Amino acid sequence: MKNKIKSFLFFSILILVLVFLTGCFNNKLNKKIMNQEKNISQKKVILVVAFRGFQDIEYSDTRAELEKMNIDVDVASSSLGEAVGKFGKKVNVDKLISEVNLDDYDALVFIGGPGAVEYIENNQAHQLARQAIEKNKVLGAICIAPDILAKAGVLKGKKATVWSSIVDRQPIKVLEDNGAIYLNQPVVKDGNIITANGPSAAKEFGKTIGEELNK
Repeated sequence: MKNKIKSFLFFSILILVLVFLTGCFNNKLNKKIMNQEKNISQKKVILVVAFRGFQDIEYSDTRAELEKMNIDVDVASSSLGEAVGKFGKKVNVDKLISEVNLDDYDALVFIGGPGAVEYIENNQAHQLARQAIEKNKVLGAICIAPDILAKAGVLKGKKATVWSSIVDRQPIKVLEDNGAIYLNQPVVKDGNIITANGPSAAKEFGKTIGEELNK
């Protein structure tokens, strides 16, 4: 009888120890997973759009790909309120481009569209692009927006792409006149700089930015 009691106590204690150790292991594993998810979700991107006439698909597809990777997205523009896309999409602007502090973000991305020409000769946009390089942030631009980077002087010696058409090669000329190496490709990555040539490349563009941030 005593032996049975001892055996019972022994196995009871053994089970309790195993349960305790399993609980500790699961807690550590859960914390590790939570920390990994937290690290991913901490990545943050600021998308710069024209207040009137940004490219709807470029904005939507780029943002969707980033958010699939649990990357937070804010929107900046030249005015507060609702920015309106070329095809009518409305987007709430979180802050003015003059208010953007790149220390709060991991990437700066310029969305294209006809309205984006307002930033091609814009000093605030140029300063942000240069700060992104100085602070080793990911810097992206799509459609006509790579010309903003070219005018900011950050594409010298860098491979990049940009929107163009058979009748309008001027965007390519802006890149090359400012020292960029133009490639006729949908998406081009050169270090931390990622450029794309239009709405059909927006998904790949957003995915490439996300992958670079989550390396």
